[in-house]
Amino acid sequence: MAEVSGKTILNQIEIRSSVELPSVRQPVTLTTEDNLKLVAELALPVNKEPIATLIMLHPLPTAGGFMDSHIYRKAANRLPYLADVAVLRFNTRGTQSPQGKSEGSFDGGVSEKFDVKAAVDFALQEKLPNLWLVGWSFGTELALKYGPDMDVLGAILLSPPLHRTSEQELLHWNETSKKLVALIPEHDDYLKPAEAAVRFELVTNFELIAVEDAKHLWVGETSTRRVLNEIVRVVNPGAYPLPDFISYSGGEPTPHE
Repeated sequence: MAEVSGKTILNQIEIRSSVELPSVRQPVTLTTEDNLKLVAELALPVNKEPIATLIMLHPLPTAGGFMDSHIYRKAANRLPYLADVAVLRFNTRGTQSPQGKSEGSFDGGVSEKFDVKAAVDFALQEKLPNLWLVGWSFGTELALKYGPDMDVLGAILLSPPLHRTSEQELLHWNETSKKLVALIPEHDDYLKPAEAAVRFELVTNFELIAVEDAKHLWVGETSTRRVLNEIVRVVNPGAYPLPDFISYSGGEPTPHE
């Protein structure tokens, strides 16, 4: 912090990969209906109630996906503070991350239905508001399969491959009022924007966001910011767009453009 002509100039920190903003972090154990214990974490805003809740469904565990995959870790590090959003992350059955290993074994998205339900049930028991599923790659398959029957407002899909999702499962979303939003990278390895538009045309309440220059793994701060901004635009539009900098004046950090 510096002083120029009697005025205090605030220190500024750019919000980048390593920045972890204030939140209340709680390790959580989820229990499934088939009696497995899943490793989880809940990140909440400090001294205020959340506006919305994100339930994060991670990428394919057999390809290195877990609750600490970078977009999800950064969501937990930033969104409780910047957007008053609760972030619930967990490892599906058999998945291991730096947070620990969940019981059970990978089941290709079948028994993982119980894992999604355990996370939603926990959020409901905790009286967390306005639940949204956020799926990334394999996690989008779980969201698409099981989201229509869960007590959530909708799902946000990051890089959906649509490998395990049937036409019937897509049509099931039309039997609900829930919304689907899909972020499709321009250079995705599995499903590009034009293909996604065709595959998702069955769904009535659907928004496709084509993201230029992005790839399936959303590598880089530009992609991270775009993803987190689009999530916030959907679940708490009053906090959109997210700031790029945090200012310090000797007390709590303050976000600003």
